[in-house]
Amino acid sequence: MPAPATRFALDIASNQPHFDDHMIKSMTGFAAVAGEVPGGRFALELKSVNHRYLEFQTRMPEDLRTHEPQMRELVAGALSRGKVDCRVTFAAVATRDSLKPNEDALNALAETQRQILGMFDAAPLSVWEVMHAPGVMSAEALTTDAAKEALLTLVKKALDELNATREREGAKLATMITERLDRIDALVKQVTPFIPGLVAAYQEKLSQKLNEAMLGAASDERVKQEVVLFASRIDVAEELNRLTTHVSEVRRVLKSGGAVGKRLDFLMQELNRESNTLGSKSVSTDTTNVSIELKVLIEQMREQIQNIE
Repeated sequence: MPAPATRFALDIASNQPHFDDHMIKSMTGFAAVAGEVPGGRFALELKSVNHRYLEFQTRMPEDLRTHEPQMRELVAGALSRGKVDCRVTFAAVATRDSLKPNEDALNALAETQRQILGMFDAAPLSVWEVMHAPGVMSAEALTTDAAKEALLTLVKKALDELNATREREGAKLATMITERLDRIDALVKQVTPFIPGLVAAYQEKLSQKLNEAMLGAASDERVKQEVVLFASRIDVAEELNRLTTHVSEVRRVLKSGGAVGKRLDFLMQELNRESNTLGSKSVSTDTTNVSIELKVLIEQMREQIQNIE
């Protein structure tokens, strides 16, 4: 059985890597692994970047292409989406057998070169180019069952490391988002006391202007009506309450973990909507500055959320 210290265990029944589905994962990751096989050494790299769907691309020796379907199955079992590039190289141990060319492939290459040189004025292939042409040199080490087993084992190991990298980065993204949520909570508390003060200042200013215009005969009822209209126009209590509610929901989603990128993106849209309304109702530089800072914080979170699975 796999060692218990390893975070990702191998599911014996399904022969698939087993991952924790309750953690925030970044869409970007990298893994590099290597392993020995009879006749040489494998090196495998996996790179993952954000993508709408799961797209798997490989670069590997042609003799290993027959194993690509099994590799795709392993990747699909470990990742839900993302553009994943896989690069496999094989360094053969120099033996007498490994340096024997494939005569059929060599003859086919020579015939192709004769045809091309008969049609175009081109330089013939060098020895290095001939030796590195697909299928020319013997690659028996890549066609054995041991090579297949070693390759698939490396893919599983690389997926383990890739997901570990994605989880570490996801945890950092969650921390960054939480810090900005804390700042939004502080801004909401900061702007709440502004509104009564703005209404009181407007009432005093309006009374003074009306008294000046009407030579002290301003109606208290008229002033009250104007103040009520002004207060309703700048009232942002509902927007502040919804901001607080959305922030609480973002925290809950982050804590629940898993593939929550789309839900978080939706919540960012709602936060941005409330921030825009707050800005449109602003009648002071204080509330305007708060609205601007809110939009900056929300945009920063939204950019990072685009990279969350």
